[in-house]
Amino acid sequence: MRDAFVRALMQRAKDDPRLILITGDLGFGVLRPFWETYPSQFINAGIAEQAMTGMAAGLSMTGRTVITYSIGNFPTFRCLEQIRNDCAYHDANVKIVCVGGGFVYGSLGMSHHATEDLSAMRALPGVTVFAPGDPNEVEAVVPEMLDHPGTCYLRLGRGGEPRVHPSPVTGWKMPRALVLREGKDVAILSTGGILTQTMAAASRLAEEGISAHVVSFPCVKPLDTACLSDLCSRFRHIVTVEEHTIVGGFGSAVAEVVAETGTRTKLHRIGMQDEYSSIVGSQQYLRVCYGMNDQAIADKTRSYLCE
Repeated sequence: MRDAFVRALMQRAKDDPRLILITGDLGFGVLRPFWETYPSQFINAGIAEQAMTGMAAGLSMTGRTVITYSIGNFPTFRCLEQIRNDCAYHDANVKIVCVGGGFVYGSLGMSHHATEDLSAMRALPGVTVFAPGDPNEVEAVVPEMLDHPGTCYLRLGRGGEPRVHPSPVTGWKMPRALVLREGKDVAILSTGGILTQTMAAASRLAEEGISAHVVSFPCVKPLDTACLSDLCSRFRHIVTVEEHTIVGGFGSAVAEVVAETGTRTKLHRIGMQDEYSSIVGSQQYLRVCYGMNDQAIADKTRSYLCE
């Protein structure tokens, strides 16, 4: 996903010298093509995320579009006050990019497990939140984010993720949700890189004769409420999946909409419970441990249909 992000960013930088990328002293392998091509549009702020965010807010006030870039929780929780006070409060044109959402940096422990970022960013007034599900979605989301005024948050995976969509996502406009698989028995909704697991879970369910409708939500705030209303009118059960806490995250966002539809749809949320991820291991290993891999999603969905 990060490679797709850099490609999309470079495409925009070619035509917009006002676009500035600031990194918190990392990502040099993937960012190298950008700084070599556009050295005057690149800043290394060092390991100083609060200063990086304040700098971005100041630069945005001069008419620039500014991207801050770091991994996991570094561009969010280390500088949450600056995002709130300097960027969001002033509608600053700052785009905060997290590489490594969820358990991507699972082997580095709890401090690097980004499992509360969507909740925090979604709670800030005026902040738009994106979490694309694969590289194709990234390439569709980035131009839309750069054109959208004000403070935005973009949550990415790491690198090497498969393209789940069979073809490029063209003409995407926020907050449109994307249907990847048609189904009639249950709707499975996800945001971010966990999309690979929801698609695999749907395939498992299909082998048992259960038809799952799979929808990806690249935009978490605002949500595609029209899509959700339609799903509530068509499905008795909706399952949300996120590599993130269910407290205040994607599942909570969906619940807020579903609760106001007036339908009898049952909503089931799969994700981290109200806990920290104290286990160390690979991303897929942690998905298994916390019940959000494809087998667990399929098993839970099957059990929900019996309620």
